[in-house]
Amino acid sequence: MKITQSGIERLNSNFSKRVNMRDNIYLRVTIPLSFFMLIGYIIFLADSADYNFAFRIIGEIAYGDKLMHGLLYGIMAWCLNYGLGFRTIYTHIQLGAIIVLTFALLEEISQIFIPSRTFDMLDILADVIGVVLFSLIRRDQ
Repeated sequence: MKITQSGIERLNSNFSKRVNMRDNIYLRVTIPLSFFMLIGYIIFLADSADYNFAFRIIGEIAYGDKLMHGLLYGIMAWCLNYGLGFRTIYTHIQLGAIIVLTFALLEEISQIFIPSRTFDMLDILADVIGVVLFSLIRRDQ
């Protein structure tokens, strides 16, 4: 059996593709999961009325709460869309965006029942705007 240069290059190429695919799978799981954990921690702090340094700074910024809603839920949507390979349903609606909007809506509705929080329709609007804007950012595959 003769080993040729092109055969070695093919083996290296296949190995490289497998390593890159494995790393890609780790990233596709780790990035969205990490950001969901961060959002969960932020929600926990808000629900427990632990208004720390970051909450106070955001409160000082005009519409800071709305900006953070849009930014955080938008980034969460992008992370989940990335994790799901920018999979779409109903032709152009990204699955990650639908999941994040559902999560945001449920989280916002839950504030009705938490004494330290307030339900606000403008928060939902900010969430939707953030998710839509960040869903427009697509990584070419």
